[in-house]
Amino acid sequence: MSLTDSHQFANENRISAGRQSLQRLHLDLPLLLALLVLAIIGGFVLYSASDRDTELLIRHALRLLIGFIVMLGIAQLQPDTIRHWSPWLYALGLILLLAVLAFGQSGGGAQRWLDFGLFRFQPSEIMKLAVPMMLAWYLCIAAIPPSPKRLLMALLLLIVPTLLIARQPDLGTALLIASAGFFVLFLAGLRWSFILGALVALTASTPLVWNYLLHDYQRQRVLTFLNPEIEPLGSGYHIIQSTIAIGSGGIHGKGWLNGTQAHLDFLPERSTDFIFAVYSEEFGLLGVLLLLFFYGVVIARGLLITAQAQDTYNRLLAGSVTLTFFIYVLVNIGMVSGLMPVVGVPLPLISYGGTSIVTLMAGFGILMSIHTHRRLIST
Repeated sequence: MSLTDSHQFANENRISAGRQSLQRLHLDLPLLLALLVLAIIGGFVLYSASDRDTELLIRHALRLLIGFIVMLGIAQLQPDTIRHWSPWLYALGLILLLAVLAFGQSGGGAQRWLDFGLFRFQPSEIMKLAVPMMLAWYLCIAAIPPSPKRLLMALLLLIVPTLLIARQPDLGTALLIASAGFFVLFLAGLRWSFILGALVALTASTPLVWNYLLHDYQRQRVLTFLNPEIEPLGSGYHIIQSTIAIGSGGIHGKGWLNGTQAHLDFLPERSTDFIFAVYSEEFGLLGVLLLLFFYGVVIARGLLITAQAQDTYNRLLAGSVTLTFFIYVLVNIGMVSGLMPVVGVPLPLISYGGTSIVTLMAGFGILMSIHTHRRLIST
């Protein structure tokens, strides 16, 4: 064997050993790499958006670390274990949501948190996973597609937590949870006639929702979305400055740390909901395309895991987790670009956040558990 062949053989052995190590840890390499790249990009953008605030970046990194540890821990669980705990997690989430309504802590005009002294906790984050887990558990008991009776019960399981969260009020989270539940129903074989009927009913109820269910600030967000120039220094200020930042980035961007809209304090909420505008201004269209590519890798990998899942529960849950992640990305970029109303949805792995990061990574842990344990069973 030549020296070149021996080096190639050694490299192949190292690669094979690395893959086996990841498999023993139940980690999916393509998904893990895409998540790590997004997290690194998020660190650079957050450092710039926060005016080089090292302490904020360290707090964000610690939360990401906790999120990756949670992902690793959940990936070790058997999918049957996750299925077994689905109704119990859902019941716990409902109890905590009721506790928020009874004695939750208020902030910024909303009552969303439970204060445990050392930390605050937002129970609605649990429901982002508990609702699709519960619906997948309930629907997979019987034949798919579900009967009308089982479908009505599934809708009740979805509507109750959605309304409790909307009442806090937290419309953004309520819409995300409703989307996660809808994806489970859709993947379970929901008939298009029912979907069209629901759209017609929703359209007909728009006046009722507008006059009696939406809060004043929510109605104002819709009006601002339709015409931001109506209050350029008031409710329309955020979206006007955001679109200016995105457009000023051009093709190549102004360069890292050189965004004027963010660093001259024109852009509000630039470390959280509007961080995409900072990224677009500094890295331009090419940077945006690169970011969308890695988001696409995550979504494509999630859909592949969904297609290869070995039973109905895992297919429904994996599909819901993946498509909900897609909604996160779509809604945040849409609202920052002025294509959707502002609803307060963070950009996954890029925006500064707390509990939402852990919940997001827990969802990816579920995906990895479903995929890697499937491999072990098949071999």
